[in-house]
Amino acid sequence: MGKLKVALLGLGNVGSGVYKILTANKAVIEKRSGYEIEVGKILVRDKNKPRPVDVDEDIVTTNIDDILNDDEISIVVELMGGEEPAKSYILRAIEKKKHVVTANKLLMAKCGVEVFNKAKEVGGVHIHYEASVAGGIPIIQGINEALTGNKIEKVIGIINGTTNYILTEMEDKGLSFEEALKGAQEKGYAEADPTSDIEGFDTLYKLDILTALCFNKKVPVDTIYREGITKISKGDIEIAKEFGYKIKLLAIGSEVDGKIEARVHPTMIPAKHPLANVNDSFNAIMLKGDAVGDLMFYGRGAGDLPTGSAVVGDIIAVAKNLNNEPSGLDLFEENNKKALKDMKDVESEYYLRLNVLDTPGTLAEISSIFALHKISILSLIQRGDRKEGMTDIIFITHKAKEEAIRNSIEAFENLGDKYKVENIIRIENFN
Repeated sequence: MGKLKVALLGLGNVGSGVYKILTANKAVIEKRSGYEIEVGKILVRDKNKPRPVDVDEDIVTTNIDDILNDDEISIVVELMGGEEPAKSYILRAIEKKKHVVTANKLLMAKCGVEVFNKAKEVGGVHIHYEASVAGGIPIIQGINEALTGNKIEKVIGIINGTTNYILTEMEDKGLSFEEALKGAQEKGYAEADPTSDIEGFDTLYKLDILTALCFNKKVPVDTIYREGITKISKGDIEIAKEFGYKIKLLAIGSEVDGKIEARVHPTMIPAKHPLANVNDSFNAIMLKGDAVGDLMFYGRGAGDLPTGSAVVGDIIAVAKNLNNEPSGLDLFEENNKKALKDMKDVESEYYLRLNVLDTPGTLAEISSIFALHKISILSLIQRGDRKEGMTDIIFITHKAKEEAIRNSIEAFENLGDKYKVENIIRIENFN
């Protein structure tokens, strides 16, 4: 049996998980990969910093050149996160004809085209990135292998455990957003700076990767519509429940008539739908293929061992294919003919919560604005105590174009203090 040496770039949460799995499951990994896989080098920023696992200090380095110039290292496993220096290290590793495994969703979303182009230019280099989307869920392998004979029509997912935990806590315990966020931080689900999670960036990067895989179109990440969960209130959660919905932060991608639709935003979904029952920090991704129909992948989307499991799976995949030509390097195609559907042309049902001046004629004025923009109201309720002459009115619309909703909101805002748009949430009934 041959020996295969890998280098870990980073020994934080995920890096330590990878090291634990490679050590604890050494025998079964050897049997499945055909190689004795050994960690030959580990790159860290600070050699004196306490580490979550005990490692041989002789293999720990702060110098990337110790790894790139080591001919015995065959696979570089990037677990640093962020764009730089991770991108530079990966590109240099490819130039040295070292195979790359990464868990870096930001890097693959923003720089995936560059990484794949470099691998094609050099030749013979495998690139694997299963752990960049949904942690331990084998969604990338599923799309690239098991579903490769399908035309994927739609992908919808809950792919950020932090926001899903927050929304679950708000629903189950009646917490405010701020209270639920604090709890998530105390339990380690949310970072001290939670912006990437709660503003939807993390979900955005993962959706960008999924759309590239599903529709063979690398959409520029900054063109995808993104909205986080910071505007969701206890009241929104309660009203959604009254209408038979739950609120989830969804990543939605589809291809219709040659156009890609990609968006990230809070969404009301029927309480009985499988995605509505994905709670706490769990993730789930639903795919619709023209042959296979509807599928759902479910599991833990983060954590040292779930994410480490995906990384180790990629290492084994590289080992099993060392003598084969790399595949999948054309999946991130930037220059094909598919266009991104403009968000203003997206159609959805909507939940609108307006704080309005409670006087005769208010509803008539609201109705006339909706009618002017061809928005049909499915139902409405008045909610909350009357404060300073103002009250909340909640509308559920029939399906309407995003542009029409935005124009209506602008019309309300132009009427001054009489109307305040408190929140807008799109509704997905999966019809």
